[in-house]
Amino acid sequence: MNKPVIHPYIPIVIGVLTVGLSAIFVKLTTADAGVTAFYRMFFSVVIMLPLFFYSYRRELRQLRQRDWLLSGIAGLFLAIHFVLWFESLNYTSVASSTVLVTLQPIFALAGTALFFKEVITGKMLTAVLIALTGSIIISWGDFQISSAALFGDLLALLACGFITAYLLVGQDVRKRVSLITYTFLVYTASSIVLFAYVLYEQQPLIGYPASDWMWFLALALLPNLLGHSLFNWAIKWVSTNVISITILFEPVIASVAAYFVLRESITSTQLTGGIIVLIGILLFIIDFKVINKKLFSKKT
Repeated sequence: MNKPVIHPYIPIVIGVLTVGLSAIFVKLTTADAGVTAFYRMFFSVVIMLPLFFYSYRRELRQLRQRDWLLSGIAGLFLAIHFVLWFESLNYTSVASSTVLVTLQPIFALAGTALFFKEVITGKMLTAVLIALTGSIIISWGDFQISSAALFGDLLALLACGFITAYLLVGQDVRKRVSLITYTFLVYTASSIVLFAYVLYEQQPLIGYPASDWMWFLALALLPNLLGHSLFNWAIKWVSTNVISITILFEPVIASVAAYFVLRESITSTQLTGGIIVLIGILLFIIDFKVINKKLFSKKT
């Protein structure tokens, strides 16, 4: 394997930082959740358009009807995820929302066990219980603050469920379709769904201050295109364990940024629950990777 131009950990750190700032950009906008989500996806599609048509458009001829259908469904789930998550930030804190959305590996447990027959161990179930205990502590603490904060927590959990569904649906398509083509199709489908949603809700698409357009563009460029692209580049040089674990720093980065930028303080229950959630997810990821490594070794 050729030596990378720069150390892989550098783009990984940049990727985590950009993804971690996503919630801050959303909170800084004055637009509704649907509008913010639409422009995040729409600007991503526009930016990707030249690259896709120059290098990948021929791949469209090779797509099966199933690929088109599943890409559209994935785009639908991604659109719902962003609306729910962005809306949750209107009710609960950045810390609570990002920690609960980070529960995605736990949500994926049920999906992969049900659809892909992946192995579930006692250690993994224990890790799930630990993470869920942390989420309960966060929700209980937020409920004591206000019922609105608890509602925001529930929206974040629903958003986590839909991003899991998006990933599970895409798992089949990605076996046959390149990353760029799949991402372009999903983002396009997501943009169409969000555009229809915004029209249905009669949310204005124009008339926002210049700062909002800057945050819309930042959402498309940084967490969407730069962050995830850097992860995909680094995966060639480092273990997926490294990527999985470093992504757990997203709520930490988001919470610290929210404290300095938005003046959001972190309560004791959010801190305690957040730490427990991250420990549970970390234990889950470690055991999941060990089990699958053993299975792979047996097959080869």
